Amino acid sequence: MSAQELTPSQTIGPFFGFALPYEGGPVIVEGGGLRVHGTVFDGAGEPVPDALIEVLQADPDGGLDAGRFGRCRTRPEAGYAFTTVKPGATADGCAPHLALIVHARGLLLHLHTRMYFPDEAEANAADPVLNAVPVHRRHTLIGAAADNGVRFDIRLQGENETVFFNV
Repeated sequence: MSAQELTPSQTIGPFFGFALPYEGGPVIVEGGGLRVHGTVFDGAGEPVPDALIEVLQADPDGGLDAGRFGRCRTRPEAGYAFTTVKPGATADGCAPHLALIVHARGLLLHLHTRMYFPDEAEANAADPVLNAVPVHRRHTLIGAAADNGVRFDIRLQGENETVFFNV
């Protein structure tokens, strides 16, 4: 018996994949030198094996015209990974970041968050969006340096819940 390919999650009805599987998938930039990866956790601290993560980012010069977009589902162990390049700041005073959208079972609406880079302490300290977040919650938006890129875990609820934005 052959293994069935995973399909995006749904809360009801048969899977209809029009426009959901994305050809580029998790490769935002071919030959990119940065791997952004992590795990999605639910409120009980358990990995979410069927979430869908989307990333929108600027190019290395901060331009948004290139349409750098990626989409990746979590694997059964709830891990996700994107291949990209580090974006530039999109405006004066803004720190380089990735915009992430999280889709998961049980969510009526998708969630918006950001991932800031751990090696941008000065820029992060000046970023107006990050500064709008209470100090004790900001760490949930900053990735961690890892041997193979940047790790960014997403916690949907509970202790150290990732900050999500109402956009």
